[in-house]
Amino acid sequence: MIDSFTTADLVDEHGDRLRVCDTQFRQFGGHRKFSGPIRTVSCHEDNGLVKKLLNTPGEGSVLVVDGGGSLHSALTGDMIAKSAVDNCWAGVVVHGAVRDSAELAGLPLGVKALGTNPRKSSKAGVGAVDVPVGFGGVTFTPGDTLYSDDDGVVILPAATA
Repeated sequence: MIDSFTTADLVDEHGDRLRVCDTQFRQFGGHRKFSGPIRTVSCHEDNGLVKKLLNTPGEGSVLVVDGGGSLHSALTGDMIAKSAVDNCWAGVVVHGAVRDSAELAGLPLGVKALGTNPRKSSKAGVGAVDVPVGFGGVTFTPGDTLYSDDDGVVILPAATA
């Protein structure tokens, strides 16, 4: 969903209740600003669970993928991102790499990642879905709300959203 928020204003409004991710992501999607309830996948160089989850109804959620920061292979590309659009996901934040960056830029989806790599990942489906994942000094908990814009990624816990 596209909102009128800015992450800087949210920090000013919520103070320490808001968690600010220190990881410096790059923008890849057509939507530079996005927000929604968090869903998570924890995986390493295997996007089987990412693909499976983004092929289900997103209902405006944001998928946070903890790929352990690996840039060895892409965890999301144009076909998986297109599935996310078709299934009404608001965005994807990948602590790892994506591919097909030119195509991602044309999709109506928020996509943030550490970088790119044209190499495919494995597809075994190894990992976990909807578990707390942590990077950038914060924990991403399913059900909390993620806000992302050009200034960064912030999380508002469900108890205060």
